[in-house]
Amino acid sequence: MVTSHVTLNIPPLPAFARSVRMMAANLAVLCSMSVEEVEDARMAAEEAFVYACATRPDVCDIDFEVSAEGLNMSFSLGDAAIDEEPAIAEQVGLAQVLLSAVSDSYEVSPDGSMLRATKLVGAVHGI
Repeated sequence: MVTSHVTLNIPPLPAFARSVRMMAANLAVLCSMSVEEVEDARMAAEEAFVYACATRPDVCDIDFEVSAEGLNMSFSLGDAAIDEEPAIAEQVGLAQVLLSAVSDSYEVSPDGSMLRATKLVGAVHGI
């Protein structure tokens, strides 16, 4: 399979979470993921979107990189001060817990502008 990129530019609003979940699930199927892996990819995309929305970007740019190895997702982040607002910190904290459970890796870029989550095909990881 050739590596492909799919990009969404989506308003950072809860009403658009379904679109993000569905795109991730469809792309995970293209990677030949198992049913469980597709569900994990879908949940990882949703939690990364929740995280991104909590940082209040003007628009959420999402890049999905699809390959035989798996699905890499990059979400643009806003500049809301996560540590200064308890409601944002709570949303982000829960999203981080769930991302660690359903993705094979996730990280925020050193400059805080991007969240990256990866779901690999056939990866075995424990809780």
